[in-house]
Amino acid sequence: MTQVETTTVELHTKKITTLLWLTFAVCFLGNVLGGTASTLMSVYLPVLVKDFLGIVDEAQVSRVSAYISGFYFIGWAFGGLALGAIGDRIGRVRSLALSIGLYGLFTFLIAFATSWEMVMLFRFFCGFGVGGMLVINTTLLSETWPEKTRAIFIGILSIGFPVGIFSSGAVNFFVSSWRQGFMMGLIPLVLGIISFGLLQESAKWKTSRNQPKENKTNETIRVHRADIINGSIIFGSMLIGLWAIFSWVPTWVQSLLIHSDGQRERGLSMMLLGAGGLSGGFLSGWVSNSLGTRKAMLLCFSGCFILSFLLFKLNSSFTTITIIEIASLSFMFGISQGLLSVYIPLLFPVSIRATATGLCFNAGRFFTAAAVFFVGVLVTTLGGYGNSLFTFSLVFLVGLLFLLFSKKTID
Repeated sequence: MTQVETTTVELHTKKITTLLWLTFAVCFLGNVLGGTASTLMSVYLPVLVKDFLGIVDEAQVSRVSAYISGFYFIGWAFGGLALGAIGDRIGRVRSLALSIGLYGLFTFLIAFATSWEMVMLFRFFCGFGVGGMLVINTTLLSETWPEKTRAIFIGILSIGFPVGIFSSGAVNFFVSSWRQGFMMGLIPLVLGIISFGLLQESAKWKTSRNQPKENKTNETIRVHRADIINGSIIFGSMLIGLWAIFSWVPTWVQSLLIHSDGQRERGLSMMLLGAGGLSGGFLSGWVSNSLGTRKAMLLCFSGCFILSFLLFKLNSSFTTITIIEIASLSFMFGISQGLLSVYIPLLFPVSIRATATGLCFNAGRFFTAAAVFFVGVLVTTLGGYGNSLFTFSLVFLVGLLFLLFSKKTID
């Protein structure tokens, strides 16, 4: 039996140790804080942009808002690609600590920005760190957690981001000053620093690094190119729809509230997105084990499209129905993120796993950045935020198509 086979057998039978619980805790907290750092800009964006621009027309506010949101996703994409490759070279733990510390630092620096251009630059590097963190922590758990409960705990890991989204809504609800709100970046900065000495490296990664090169002839990006393309489109189609909606829901909600400043409603909408995603992600592991990952993902893509139609085409005011539909849509998002986090990394061998996962997770983010940008730009052309958001939800149908060509995973 080879070293790799021995390590795989151990993962089937080993117990969850204190060290594994600590690893999960750091990964989960990294996700929570990453979700907060990511969506905190969405809830403060209307106020922040107007603080820098003063009294200007709505079209200019939309353009600047789109630049800030778009640059964040460009940074996220580059970070996922670069830090994924770095994770295959220097190890999962060191690259995870680097990622968390990076997005914490640049979230904190936004509190001291003196122009919207500076905010845009800081958001790029914040996205860079978040993108890397989401690739590495999923890869680390997929290689270290016992197989029997792996899907369940990776699903639970995925709810960390919705918890962070909920937290961003709560921050906005209680903290009106955006500068004070972004000071929360100190928390992930400290977590990233102390993570270097807390966690133990993946045994699978160590074993893979010690393999002779001649044993890795089938473990290259080129050999797995078709799987990377398919995985990128599946993950990217959900990502585009999800983030176009998450980034602009507060602004869409504001457009429904003609005679209100909308602070509480915007905060409530983000908390709903977080709460629905939290419950969906928590259940995703059990859904995966019960239905099979592929069938469950097909149901999620279908549900997201139908709920997007109901939400953005049939609501002209903020009502109880709106609240229910936002929560239901985010529930589907939550399940999908748990399922995709289980499915994508296990398509690839350990030696290229973080790099390939980074490509799948982040190739679509370049299109996501464009989608987030064009939601704002096309508002006038398409007749409002609701029409613009529904147009971009058509991407869920693309995910349905490519799921038909998806393959079984490997360990």
